[in-house]
Amino acid sequence: MEVVLGGMASLNDEVAWFKKEASKWGVLLSGTVPLEANLRYCSFLEGLISSEVEFTVAITAFWAIEAIYQDSFASCLEADSKTPEELRETCERWGNDGFGRYCRSLKDIANHHLEKAPDDVISKAEVVFLHVLKHEVEFWNMSCGET
Repeated sequence: MEVVLGGMASLNDEVAWFKKEASKWGVLLSGTVPLEANLRYCSFLEGLISSEVEFTVAITAFWAIEAIYQDSFASCLEADSKTPEELRETCERWGNDGFGRYCRSLKDIANHHLEKAPDDVISKAEVVFLHVLKHEVEFWNMSCGET
């Protein structure tokens, strides 16, 4: 439980970092209208906090989301990545080894619960995992101008 709570505790720092980055890049956060892909993803995530969603399903989704960020940003740190210098700090934030260890801990927790879960919960976790992948693709495609 400490791993999950530690991740939640870091959210305040994450929000502060995003605000600082928005200012640095001249992005005004007030009045920003979310795109449809963002609204769909937020709706999906809000559905995961329902008391009807099993912990195993929710932790699987949480691990998948965090791992996608870690793997993606870690690839930007590889020697042949051609990552622009102005984006290296962002890549180092989520591509670092410490965040990688955190993601592996979340994976271990998810796997531990999946090993003990009944078939219907495993099926729900698989569906949620696929939804995370779909929403992540849509979310990142927004940066290419796709909605």
